[in-house]
Parts: sequence; C-alpha cells; structure tokens
Amino acid sequence: MHERTSPSNTIGIDAIAVATPRAYLDLVDLAAARGVPSDKYTKGLGAIRMAIADRDEDPVTLATDAAARMFARGRIDTARIGYAAVGTETAIDHSKPVASYVHGLLGLPQSCRVFDAKHACFGGTAALMGALEWIASGAARGRTALVVCTDIARYELGSPGEPTQGAGAVAMLVSERPRLLELEVGRTGTFARDVHDFWRPLDRRDALVDGHFSVSCYLDAVAGAFGEWRDEDARRGGDPLVRTAYHVPYVKMAKKADRHRAMVSEGLDEAAAEARFAREVAPSLAFAAEVGNVYTGSLYMALAALLHAEAGVLEGSRVGLFSYGSGCGAEFFAGRVAAGAGAFARSLALDEPLRDRVRLGFDAYEAIRRADGDAPPRVSADASADVASDRSTFLGIDTAERRVYLRASPASTRLAVAAA
Repeated sequence: MHERTSPSNTIGIDAIAVATPRAYLDLVDLAAARGVPSDKYTKGLGAIRMAIADRDEDPVTLATDAAARMFARGRIDTARIGYAAVGTETAIDHSKPVASYVHGLLGLPQSCRVFDAKHACFGGTAALMGALEWIASGAARGRTALVVCTDIARYELGSPGEPTQGAGAVAMLVSERPRLLELEVGRTGTFARDVHDFWRPLDRRDALVDGHFSVSCYLDAVAGAFGEWRDEDARRGGDPLVRTAYHVPYVKMAKKADRHRAMVSEGLDEAAAEARFAREVAPSLAFAAEVGNVYTGSLYMALAALLHAEAGVLEGSRVGLFSYGSGCGAEFFAGRVAAGAGAFARSLALDEPLRDRVRLGFDAYEAIRRADGDAPPRVSADASADVASDRSTFLGIDTAERRVYLRASPASTRLAVAAA
C-alpha cells in the first residue's frame, strides 16, 4: 500500500485544530472574588478568560475532539496515519498512555506507532520532532503522523498560579508536502538543564511552581536555544524570520521572552524590541488570552492563532517557534508558511471552538475545582450505549478499574462541521 520510501523535500504541519472545554471563567470575575484589581490579571498577565474542564472532560476527550475536528475540517485520510503521539503532562494512568485511548476512539489503523511523550510543556514538541524525523528517515513509507498536545493546567484555589490555569488540546497532522507550515528538519537549537522550577509529585493533582525561578529558567532557555539555532541558521544561510510563536504559560511571558531575545541575544534597544513584539509576536497570542495555559499545547495554540490571523499574508515567509518545558528542556526551530495556507487556514475555522463556550459563574467554577479530588463515578462497561453527545465524554470507571469514554459519532462530527 505504501510504495514510496523516499520522502519529499518538504515535511511539516499539514493541518491543525484546537479543542477547549465547554466552559470558561472570566478573569474579571476571578479578580472580584479574590479581592484584587482586575488589571492584575488582564494587564499583568495579559489574560481575558481561562478554560475550565468539568469532570467529564479530560486529556483524552480534549485530544480526541481536536483530532476529530481536524480530520473533518482538513479532509484527512485517517487510513494513512502510521504514527500517533500525544504530548501531555496530565497523566490519567501510570502505564496506559493517553495516545492509546485516542487511537481507539478515533479508529486509527492498527499498523500505527502509538505513544505518549512527557517532558512538562515540551512533550508535544518532542512528539512533533519524532514525527518529522520518522518521515524524513523514510520509515513512514508515505504515511502521515498525528501529533496531539493535550493538558489541563490546575493550581490550588487562591494560589498565585490560579489565574494562569487553562485547558485544551491542539491536534496536528504531519506529512510530506504540508498545506500549512513547512518545517526545517534538523535545523534546530536546543537547551536543557536539571532544575526544579515546576513539578507535580505523583500524589498531587495540582502543580507546584517556583514562579520567579521558572521565569529565569525560561529566559535562559530562550537565549540558549535561540543562540544555537541562530548559529546553525547562519551557517546554512537562512533568510530572516518575520514572526515568532512562543510557549505561552501566560501572555505576558511571551512578551518577556521576546524582549529578552531581542535585547540580550540580538542587541536591540527597548523601543525596537517593543515594536518588534507588536509586529511579530502579538498576532499569535489571541487564543492564549482566551484559553489560558495549555502546557504542551501552548506553543501550538499560539501557532494556530497566528495562522488564523495571518496565514494569507505570511505565505512564503519564515516563522520561528520556541518550545519550553520545565525541568527543563527547550527547542527553537522554524518553518515556512506554505503557498495556499491562507485559504486553507480559513477553511479550518480555527477560532470556532473558542466561540462556542459557556461562561461560568464563580461559584460554579469553585464547585468544579473542589470536586477535582473526588472519585470518578462508577459505570458499566457499556455505559456509552445509553449516551448521546456531540463531544467526546469521560463517563467514569467500570468495575475492572477501566476508564469508559463516549466518542462523539463520526456522523454528528461531520454534521457539525458541515453546518459551520
């Protein structure tokens, strides 16, 4: 079935889609409840809303819905997928990967490499790099790769991290001759250091973070990864980047990162750094301001926002991407926006999941968060037969301690897309 063994010269992101929980909390409401000025969140963090996952939404449901939406909108032939990797730090099992649930719920081929990648927020990029190199090596034999980043960012109620929560997933199809972004395989800059800037012990649902130290680690990683990428790019003779998307734990962190790169690594003055941020980075931040932190998906949520806003005007231009994961590991890489990407990005309707949401009241938000530690409901193994939904749903745990999911029917997914 797969005769070709030599990949084409272009490999990259062929299609992309996002998924978010049904509900969000407005940061103005959170500020009022916590007794702080709303500007502390809206201006200090650059946040507007944060997505809140209810008990029937988890990394599996978010990942499955993002991929299903991408398949439908992008008219993807799922029979050609030979690699399905999920980047996540929101584990649901010590052994069984999120990717195996997603693989089953989506009905992907059995002749498929399936696994999770974990390195805090860097896990999605690790999965993406593996997919690129799998295709570039010829091992793919003409097949495509599904990479999904899916996470739920939780911090203790009332803690400094609370306004930087969020949830969502980003699905990407990696292929030869991509329709959106041609990535430059092998031309990357990396950085790693053993640090405790952010971690979540196995017995905790809420993450722990050394906030000021984490910012310092992020900025060191920007300088290190970008510096190595710049040297390699100069050796190969690359043309300038016109946009850069960053890992976005909160919007203002992307601004700090670009400012650090501009002034420390590139020698720009403050005015030039500010102007460049407004021109080259700000267009990628609209989705993050609406969703909050998506951990592994944060960089790719920024990429989706950039393509939604500017794919048409960026066709043929290079964009940079910076991925950071606490602990820590980072990578800076680049790609070229494909010809025709503007029209294709419009057809993907990347912002639609953000528009189709419900605003939570503060009391409802706190009730959801306080129930996080409760045991999931007990259900029968065939519970999904009694449920109808246009979204994937976590139903509960059966008597054998297995997680039970409902996958929205392919027919309802197609109808929802056709009606858009």
